[in-house]
Amino acid sequence: MKVATLGSCFAQNIARHLQRSGLNYFVPETAPDGLSSDEAAARNYGVFSARYGNVYTVRQALQLFDRAFGALQPKEDVWARGEVFVDPFRPLIEPEGFASPQHVRDAATTHLAYVRRVFSEADVLVFTLGLTEGWRSREDGVVFATAPGVAGGVFDPERHERVNFTAREVSDDLQAFCDRIAGINRDARILLTVSPVPLIATHRAEQHILSATTYSKAVLRVAAEEIAQANPHVSYFPSFEIITSAHSRGSYFEADLRSVREVGIAHVMRVFSRHFLINEDAPAGSVPPPCATVPTEADVVCDEEVIERALRASGFSS
Repeated sequence: MKVATLGSCFAQNIARHLQRSGLNYFVPETAPDGLSSDEAAARNYGVFSARYGNVYTVRQALQLFDRAFGALQPKEDVWARGEVFVDPFRPLIEPEGFASPQHVRDAATTHLAYVRRVFSEADVLVFTLGLTEGWRSREDGVVFATAPGVAGGVFDPERHERVNFTAREVSDDLQAFCDRIAGINRDARILLTVSPVPLIATHRAEQHILSATTYSKAVLRVAAEEIAQANPHVSYFPSFEIITSAHSRGSYFEADLRSVREVGIAHVMRVFSRHFLINEDAPAGSVPPPCATVPTEADVVCDEEVIERALRASGFSS
């Protein structure tokens, strides 16, 4: 079975576990020949099944599908960053940026062809839901990977606005996304998870980050449950609950109370293996061993860290 991944930063841990587990981890967008492993990692090859970067909101996943299959052409498809250019929907995919707007568009065309393969050919798609907050275009409603002006582009209140999706909007988007997948890949199964990683910032100035995080995760968890219950080809895996529930006594978070410790990731992956991976050579009733190695937080590519660096550079302190 071809297993593909999509979603927020925490999904990268599942992706790496799948690779180590001997599964057919489906990555059609691979690094070019001659590119070293370090260079490939720096350019985000193999982080997910295609180089879409972190897909934090369900609306981003839905528009990624529509872009890949020609149903959506964003009006704002290139951002300047100094003397180079970036893709607004994956601004960190090329650390050095692109030489021209046309290079950005050509790369996006190539990338979206691989995205079509991910959605059309995967037998299982693991989708980790991360956020409800985002920044979108007032012109056509597309949602960007991060705030304009942080990793490229310039924020313009006439063209850009903040958005915090409601529970109904997220559930509707998630159902639409699952329907689209089923429409072109009838037998595909979708496995939903919710990232346990708290928000690093909120654009709601009147709300504390703890309240913003609680809202976001609650909405995502409700949406995941509604869609899993309503669709026989959709399942839910409780990575969020394993890390954040009272039984862990907070021991799965680092001192910053945001980064997930390796022992917590190992627990999530051990449970994941127990319930979703079948080793036909193992004795009946045996349990897959825990991960021998687990990626550290420093190995995980997270766009939200760009927000934190931008806040620090501006002199803002919480």
